[in-house]
Amino acid sequence: MQTMTLSGALYAGMISGGADHLGCYRKAVNDLNVFPIPDGDTGDNMLATVYSGADAVERDTDADLATVADRSAHGMLLGARGNSGVILSRIFSGINKGFAGVKEATLPVISGAMEYGVEEAYRAVPVPVEGTILTVFRDGVRYANGRITDDSTLETYFTDLLGEMQRSLERTPELLPVLREAGVVDSGGAGLIYIFEGMRRSLVGEAVERKEAHTETKKADLDAFGADSVLEYGYCTEFLLRLQNAKGDPEAFDLPAFVEYLNSVGNSVVAFREGSILKVHVHTMRPGDILNRCQRYGEFLTLKVENMSLQHNETELPEVTVTAPKPRKKAGIVAVAAGAGLKETFLELGTDVVIDGGQSMNPSTADFLDAFDRTNADVIFVFPNNGNVLMTAKQAKDLYPASDIRVLNTHTVGEGYAAISMMDTNAGEPDEIVAELDEIIRSVTTGFVSRASRNAEKDGVHVRSGDFIGFIGDTIYVNDCDAVDTAMQLSKEMHVENCGVLLLLVGQDAPEAEADALCSALTKSYPRTEVIRIDGGQPVHQYILVGE
Repeated sequence: MQTMTLSGALYAGMISGGADHLGCYRKAVNDLNVFPIPDGDTGDNMLATVYSGADAVERDTDADLATVADRSAHGMLLGARGNSGVILSRIFSGINKGFAGVKEATLPVISGAMEYGVEEAYRAVPVPVEGTILTVFRDGVRYANGRITDDSTLETYFTDLLGEMQRSLERTPELLPVLREAGVVDSGGAGLIYIFEGMRRSLVGEAVERKEAHTETKKADLDAFGADSVLEYGYCTEFLLRLQNAKGDPEAFDLPAFVEYLNSVGNSVVAFREGSILKVHVHTMRPGDILNRCQRYGEFLTLKVENMSLQHNETELPEVTVTAPKPRKKAGIVAVAAGAGLKETFLELGTDVVIDGGQSMNPSTADFLDAFDRTNADVIFVFPNNGNVLMTAKQAKDLYPASDIRVLNTHTVGEGYAAISMMDTNAGEPDEIVAELDEIIRSVTTGFVSRASRNAEKDGVHVRSGDFIGFIGDTIYVNDCDAVDTAMQLSKEMHVENCGVLLLLVGQDAPEAEADALCSALTKSYPRTEVIRIDGGQPVHQYILVGE
């Protein structure tokens, strides 16, 4: 084949093909895990992200390229999970910018859009690290862009792109010692190659098998809303609005006030602007009122209004009704935690909303946006409590102008627990509160005891599959066949004797007698330290030790 232009329908099909192909290799990407515990979730995160984009354009068979690119990028933005998912969403967000206003793209336009994707991805990471998905994508794009000639086609472009991406992936261990030590290549880069290979296969007409279970968008059952039906779930309303000079100064448009209005007439609100384009998603009982108001400011570029009652029977959507919002408060707290006991503990500490997630189960951008809505506060302090959730929380922050969102740099639930338990939201201005919380976070040491999922050599420790390992941060200190012995050895590395308080979080797989024995051993070994046990019920980690 010799495809010279990229249409909207072709691009939508390629994104779907990319998602399906990654679905076939999701586990292989997960298994490219540097750490020898069962927490590899890069494949899961990237799959959820790209499927969110594919679902957004599943019905766009007649839309132009600019529309498909925008809808798919927006879908990935909301569905992004984990650091790899956030970077993936930013890649396609950049590509979307390159396709703005384009009905069909030739190779020069495509190459420029791909370069936008590189730039957007690097901007998404505060401190870009080479030897990761960033490097793999950049190397592939720059190589393929440099080989375009008058005879090039989309097929030759993708062949060049994927060839260099694969070579770059094989070089990642040379750039990152942690990959070289673990004997693996970068998982995010591998996941990206599977996506673009699926896109290439769709481009050339090859079938892409869908192995991964995935809930597809089903056609609406029009009989689900009859002549005697009562509207219960409202309308899912999405649109792009171009702010018009003829209707006012676009630069003076008050986005926070507009978001406040949307929250007064609907919920599940996402609204942000890129230049003179306003992007809106809202669930409401009266979409006409919102649309009429929006025409005071500009004109619609795209518009979708769907009766969610038609979707409810098929997809089991949660009930959406417009009710009076709870009174807005001055400050609120959102935290991420996994395990019934841990979530209950955070609520008891005063957290307004606990998002279910953490290690191996990262929440999406949309999960954070929903939590911000439910918190309904002028200032919202966010505790991600996992290094792989931080980027998603910060992405949600950028999409939520209705509140002053402060994302704390908590990498563990221990840091989040200590900070929330000692914070006073009335102690001063947000900057002062954040500064105090940062000091608390830095004073906390968190150790983990988990069962090893494979043999490995790391940090001078010989890890045996099935044994327990004790680690702090990314450093493994202990390997032992006994969980209690592992935890006790780890406590020495944590210098628990210098801690005033030691929090022992018991995981869902820890036997009761074993947890009792560990708690007793810690209390006896550290008589000057107060040992507090909480049955957290967290997955992956048998025990979490938090020293304050």
